[in-house]
Amino acid sequence: MKVEAQNSDLDKLDRYLNSFATQSFRDQADRDYITARLACRHELFPQFLWSAHQAVEKYLKAILLYNRIKATSIGHDLTAAMALTPRLPFKFEMSERTKRLIEHLAICGEFRYLDVPYHIQGYVLIELDLAVWDIRRYCQVLYVFGKQLPTYEQAMLDRAISELAQSASTPRHKFQIQGGLLEKILKDRKHPSRSALVWQNASYGVRGRSTVRARHHLHAQNPNLYLYPEMLDELLNFVFIPKKLAAGYRAHLQNITKNPNMRP
Repeated sequence: MKVEAQNSDLDKLDRYLNSFATQSFRDQADRDYITARLACRHELFPQFLWSAHQAVEKYLKAILLYNRIKATSIGHDLTAAMALTPRLPFKFEMSERTKRLIEHLAICGEFRYLDVPYHIQGYVLIELDLAVWDIRRYCQVLYVFGKQLPTYEQAMLDRAISELAQSASTPRHKFQIQGGLLEKILKDRKHPSRSALVWQNASYGVRGRSTVRARHHLHAQNPNLYLYPEMLDELLNFVFIPKKLAAGYRAHLQNITKNPNMRP
């Protein structure tokens, strides 16, 4: 009886961990993704980068937690999160386009304020839609690590694994995650967020789009701290600057002091 009780407790704990991954990471990432789409549509580019970064970060954290990969030290570092994906019990495949977007978000999207120079160029909304679809399809329970499931749950797991395996050759709009928030929003035509999700979206919609009307964006901005890093020490008397940013700006100041031609 003790063994059965222990197994029951472990199973309960396992399910709650998966539920946490869904509610705190995947569902929140879905909301961040929709927020990013709205921000890009209305040319709020720093907010677009921040929300897109948050979405990708949470999708990756969900994938790592679903698969019990320890990720306690990655913080908001997308590069660190990506470095853990080879430990997954399956091949985590994504396009080169998705990898490039993640690299760009890792550089420009992590900080909420105008802390670092940023730029966007190209059809960034399409790039985000494709990247989210690329990453999010792995954002579900795919392995249960040795325990035996009830028949109906095993059937659901087998179906998820099969659909994931076929996803690359299936129209993107047909791929669905069981119990996914985006899927619920798509099904509810009265949901307030639905229009923001489906607008010119080639990945998520009721039916597939052969074409979308996309804007080509070109925008960049340098923060004052980058233009005049001499202010750093005085600024630190009044506001919080993350240590790695402060260190970066000290190095930047040293470089432009040695070579004034490097000043922006």
